[in-house]
Amino acid sequence: MDSPADVVRRFYDCMQARDWSGAGACLSSEVHIEYSATGEVFDGERFLQMNRDYEEGWTIHVIDVIAVGDRAASQVRVDVDSAREWCLGFYTVRDGVITDGMEHWVTEGSVQAPEWRAPYRTR
Repeated sequence: MDSPADVVRRFYDCMQARDWSGAGACLSSEVHIEYSATGEVFDGERFLQMNRDYEEGWTIHVIDVIAVGDRAASQVRVDVDSAREWCLGFYTVRDGVITDGMEHWVTEGSVQAPEWRAPYRTR
């Protein structure tokens, strides 16, 4: 059986390929995914359908996936037209499928750094 890291990486690879059936095979039918930034929760097929319906023009780059036990963490960059999004996701994988996850999304450059940290910056 694939490791949790393999399952999460395969999920993102299928998403990039727009292989919706392959992506769906990586998800439990009762998957529960939360987005921390917006407080949204997506269950089951609705999570996959939401991604399927997202407007084209995005490219997924899996930077890293690591796993301990049945938990996997991923760092993913998504180029969307001229923007760059980052997702740090934490997932539970059981019986070869993702059963739940928490995704933390941020748009690169969308938050201004506080001025008090300026003396500590290297860039």
